[in-house]
Amino acid sequence: MKQVTLNNSFSVKGKGLHTGLEIEATFYPAPENHGYKFQRIDLEGEPIIDALAEYVTATTRGTVISRGDVSVSTIEHAMAALYSAGIDNCLIKLNAPEMPILDGSASEYCERIAEIGTIEQKTDKDYYIVKQKIEVRDDTTGASIVVLPDEDFSIDTMVAFDSPVLTNQFASLDRLSDFASEISASRTFVFVREIEPLVKGNLIKGGDLDNAIVIYDAELPQSELDRIADLMNVPRKNVSEFGYINNKPLTTENEPARHKLMDVLGDIALIGRPLKGKIIATRPGHSINTTFAKKIRQEIKRQDIQAPVYNPSIPPLMDNNKIRELLPHRYPFLLVDKIIEKGENYIVGIKNVTTNEPFFQGHFPQEPVMPGVLLVEAMAQTGGLLVLGTVEDPERYSTYFMKIDNVKFRQKVVPGDTLIFHVSFMTPLRRGCAVMKGYAFVGEKIVTECEFMAQIIKNK
Repeated sequence: MKQVTLNNSFSVKGKGLHTGLEIEATFYPAPENHGYKFQRIDLEGEPIIDALAEYVTATTRGTVISRGDVSVSTIEHAMAALYSAGIDNCLIKLNAPEMPILDGSASEYCERIAEIGTIEQKTDKDYYIVKQKIEVRDDTTGASIVVLPDEDFSIDTMVAFDSPVLTNQFASLDRLSDFASEISASRTFVFVREIEPLVKGNLIKGGDLDNAIVIYDAELPQSELDRIADLMNVPRKNVSEFGYINNKPLTTENEPARHKLMDVLGDIALIGRPLKGKIIATRPGHSINTTFAKKIRQEIKRQDIQAPVYNPSIPPLMDNNKIRELLPHRYPFLLVDKIIEKGENYIVGIKNVTTNEPFFQGHFPQEPVMPGVLLVEAMAQTGGLLVLGTVEDPERYSTYFMKIDNVKFRQKVVPGDTLIFHVSFMTPLRRGCAVMKGYAFVGEKIVTECEFMAQIIKNK
């Protein structure tokens, strides 16, 4: 899977939910590895904020990201639309401190993305793969997010409110491709009893019956309802029974739960990578959503690259016999057992370390440790197979080391370990020379990493 950006730019206009300002936001294509960024073109210097979880500074009725004194709020609907469309790189320029609320949903964003289309880029997507259960809880609210390993991405969302109108609801999204048709039209919602405190908190200045579902579930005299309408500068409306008091009826019976799912998706996008896993969100909100995203971001920053997934039961792309056809190395110096994955710019190899390796006799007799130089050599052999994949008749070529840089040894490798090598091009292949970055993993931990240059030469 390759990274994706917009095929062209598009703009949306509307008022801000909390500021009430008239806002224009324009979405632009962006280069590979750019990610999502927001740019405040109304401010001097037109500062840019990366849409990443570590920059979240507030979560009251929307997600706010900030860098210094510059902030952008209510970003979650736009983020959900971009993420669900598989877009990895996008620059969003806007002329206000928040995104426009539009009709309270993500439908216009999805429609505009569908109109202009997307374009595939050259760099591979960098997935965050959930390999074990991850859980975040808030015991004070009963909210939780649990993520389980899965081959794809999906969300189940459950909401519960102390309300005779909106009690328990459930929504699910099994495929991101279904977001536009099943989830995107779900609007944000608010209870009538919440409106006055929000207004006094300097929020929802742009809220009305067209961009939010308004739920009436606690008896109030008509005079009080009129006063709240006047406070919001919206037309008064006679209400005689509990229910939804919008101009437009619900799109689905569980529209509030679907909107909460949208918020989860928009906040998960702050991880900065597409995720593979199953999310189960119970009573979610922006606070716990972004707490989860921050937890994943901490893991990503701790280790730049995840260990590749290795399932021994799946047949390899190249077994030892195929490797021996391509590499000139033989016992005791052939240090790659098989290749399990290969793309245009990367390759993943396996080395099973046994106590019968000849180098353990002298390194060291009482405490066998695989020599660091052989770890680097094993990565170079793996990289050689990547380079050979760029030429016709690869068996007629050999690769040779030219330079090794930035070698780091983080952990011992001992008999019984299974080494997983991930090697990728750092620059395009030029004049037969390849600059590569290599990692060696045992389990989920990096044991060695280095950068190296190799040259491919035709055999005589």
